[in-house]
Amino acid sequence: MDFAGKDKATYVKETFNAIAGRYDLMNSLMSLGMDKRWRRLAVQKVGAKPGMHILDVCCGTGQLSMEIGNVVGPEGNVTGLDFSQKMLEVAEKSLRQVSNPAHIRFIQGNAMELPFPDNSFDGATVGWGLRNLPDLRQGLREMARTVKPGGKVVSLDMAKPSLLGFKQAYWLYFDKLVPLMGKVWARKASAYQYLHDSAREFPAQEELARIFTECGLKDVSFNNLAGGVVAIVSGKKP
Repeated sequence: MDFAGKDKATYVKETFNAIAGRYDLMNSLMSLGMDKRWRRLAVQKVGAKPGMHILDVCCGTGQLSMEIGNVVGPEGNVTGLDFSQKMLEVAEKSLRQVSNPAHIRFIQGNAMELPFPDNSFDGATVGWGLRNLPDLRQGLREMARTVKPGGKVVSLDMAKPSLLGFKQAYWLYFDKLVPLMGKVWARKASAYQYLHDSAREFPAQEELARIFTECGLKDVSFNNLAGGVVAIVSGKKP
């Protein structure tokens, strides 16, 4: 993948700053409106309960963080972390429109070096974020480090469909229409070309599950959504 002479972290930050204002709209369009349901399933998978404190890494515009907030309630806490200031500004704006925002906070930070002590959270999520990290394994190890023993680490991201026929139709849609939609709707074709390319290069769900195990998590599993176009991969900290 060509980062135009920049390291990946810098390129990704600039890319997401550029598309922050239209990111949620594009997510809904590209997922045909299914992204909200997928986030709710990820919240179920992390085992969120009222009163828990959950970390949402690479939180972007905060949509997954706010879904978690709906479950942990005002007695719980959600910490959303992202390194894109523009994405966090959109998150803060959205947060002001929810009924009880006091238990959700957004902070700018580096997923490769999370600014939290060991065993700080009851669980951790990352939605469409692992692929953007310079070192996927380091990001997972950091998430596992900050989760309490018995807590879950959960990733919601693009996956690789395997059903014959459907697989070919999906990749045709993804290869042709997604970059075009990015150009038309987000007016930033290169940004959505990056999203396309990063999804292509992201490990398949089976491989990502193996990486979860490599990073010290146990009881690792994955759940395919939309025929394997998207998958939730989860593991538990021993």
